[in-house]
Amino acid sequence: MRADAVRNRGVLLEVALDAFTHEKDVTLGAIAKKAGVGIGTLYRHFPTREALIEAVYRTELEKLCAAAPELLETNEPEAALREWMNRFIAYIATKQDLKDALQAVIALGINPFEHSRAKMTAAIETLLTAMGAQAEPTDVMTLLIGVAQNGDPAQAKRMLDLIMDGIRHGAVQP
Repeated sequence: MRADAVRNRGVLLEVALDAFTHEKDVTLGAIAKKAGVGIGTLYRHFPTREALIEAVYRTELEKLCAAAPELLETNEPEAALREWMNRFIAYIATKQDLKDALQAVIALGINPFEHSRAKMTAAIETLLTAMGAQAEPTDVMTLLIGVAQNGDPAQAKRMLDLIMDGIRHGAVQP
């Protein structure tokens, strides 16, 4: 893909994420205009509204999962896990904001969540392994989902502290 095409795709995804999370019935034309591209460019990358919505969701998922090894490169394992958990909470909030748009994708029989669980579990496992933690990645993910749906930032921070304490318990340095 040409450099300008890659840039256009990235800008379209950023604008679409903002639009789908803040505007209920945003048009693809409005997204293209805000991204500074023509509607034809948008359709070349995303032939349908649902394709754009799914791409936005998958892009956010990929960013979250790719952050695990990146955070380990620049942080101690505990700090990397905590930062990743904060990003997970923000990701779930974005997913909630995209809920209406994602429902349209699901109605067409497309399952945008098909690989999400496996990718997130692998990211959590990478972080837990670096800490020498004995916790099950799926258990940690389930706890994080509960925290993310809480809606109270102060309580969410306290709950993440509790989760970190539980993960540290019994951890063996690798």
